Formats: sequence, structure tokens, C-alpha cells
Amino acid sequence: MKKSGQKLDWRHSIVDLMKALGMDASLDERKELAQELGYSGDAHDSAKMNTFLHKALMKKLSENGGKVPADLLD
Repeated sequence: MKKSGQKLDWRHSIVDLMKALGMDASLDERKELAQELGYSGDAHDSAKMNTFLHKALMKKLSENGGKVPADLLD
């Protein structure tokens, strides 16, 4: 997937996934989204938060009719 000339790795990167969806992928926005989606971990541990966010966002997309590859819903 390409957006504005850059190749996005949305399958692995929450930042790229959010960009592909037209969302602001800044750290503050990711922290806010994590809170909205029920993340209870340390928001300063961005690696764990990003992993949580990627899985949670893929699940939400799937629940709302998006076609998400099964291996990304684990």
C-alpha cells in the first residue's frame, strides 16, 4: 500500500496502519487511542502499546466489516 509516495508497512506498523487509514499517528494520538481501546499497560512503553494498538485496531476494522487477513487477528 502506498500513501503520498511512501510505502506503508501496515501489516506490522501501527504508525503506517494509522497513516493508511488517514489517522494522525503521532505519539499523543496513539496514547489517546490506546486509552480509548482499553490499554491498561504503561503508555511510556511505546513498543508494547503499539503492539496492543495494532491488534486492537485490526480487530475493530474486522468487526466493522473490514477485510483483515486472519493472521493479523491473532
